[in-house]
Amino acid sequence: MLIKIKRNNELTENDVTDESVYKERRKLLKGLGFAGASTLLAGTGLSLNALAKDSDSSFKTTPLKFTKTNAKQITDKLTPEAKVISHNNFYEFGAKKDQPIEYAKNFKVDPWQLKITGEVNKPFTLDYEQLFSSFELEERIYRLRCVEAWSMVIPWLGFRLADLIKKAEPNSDAKYVKFKTLYDPKQMPGQSNRYLGGGINYPYVEGLRLDEAMNDLSFLSVGLYGKTLPAQNGAPIRLVTPWKYGFKSIKSIVEIELVTRKPKTTWNKLAPNEYGFYANVNPNVDHPRWSQASERRITSGGLFARNRIETQMFNGYAEQVAELYKNMNLKRYY
Repeated sequence: MLIKIKRNNELTENDVTDESVYKERRKLLKGLGFAGASTLLAGTGLSLNALAKDSDSSFKTTPLKFTKTNAKQITDKLTPEAKVISHNNFYEFGAKKDQPIEYAKNFKVDPWQLKITGEVNKPFTLDYEQLFSSFELEERIYRLRCVEAWSMVIPWLGFRLADLIKKAEPNSDAKYVKFKTLYDPKQMPGQSNRYLGGGINYPYVEGLRLDEAMNDLSFLSVGLYGKTLPAQNGAPIRLVTPWKYGFKSIKSIVEIELVTRKPKTTWNKLAPNEYGFYANVNPNVDHPRWSQASERRITSGGLFARNRIETQMFNGYAEQVAELYKNMNLKRYY
């Protein structure tokens, strides 16, 4: 059954993020040199209204065929779809939570190319249709824990990252996997505007160790709630690593490169003392500006629904991933 998507924003950032966290992130933006929206936009000849102008060609999702996963599923209550699609961190379409759903509405994903390159014997490229036909699609219900201390539970559709990597046949020099987001400032206004894009140097880059990438939980998602991904959620394909903080799950991927050395990743370069390369969910290692011991689970509640729960080690997936970090100092390798 096709679920109708409510396009109106139902949350503000304050609804789901503690006020102290909200204010500290604003300080970060100021620290990057932001004087204010009007000042910055004046120099570009743009306005927020111009960047968000309406169009009859708004982004649309379509139903997908998939199988239920055989993997062990969690039983947490799902986050309502309307909130999953309206509360997003996707700085290419704006640094505020409610901006991506507006600024991504005219995003074009077809044609698309996802290149698998680097230290592999058989590099290849998938076009838009092949993203949905090259591997059997399955549904996996995963927790998503943001570094900002809020969380969701989302039914993703996609396939194992390991299956794609195996198809490329990594060689003996492959040690890490580097991911890159589309760079298209005409479609992604945050890439060309410091205020909208949060001061990030684009394109957005993320990375995993090869053994992390090959873990059964690592997932390439092409849909959620039975349909293709909305643009603001990372269409047409994104990474999902549920034991790591959400910023590791890079969106709108155009290249997956197997490399010898640990890649330099976007948030780790921007603020290395706050955003580690591993970014494993760990309630015992606080963010420098707030505690990670608990989180606010986004549910169907409104403004006054606190829904505060304790954060689990590796976001509750320790049984599947703890062995990857055996004998590692998790406070140093955060």
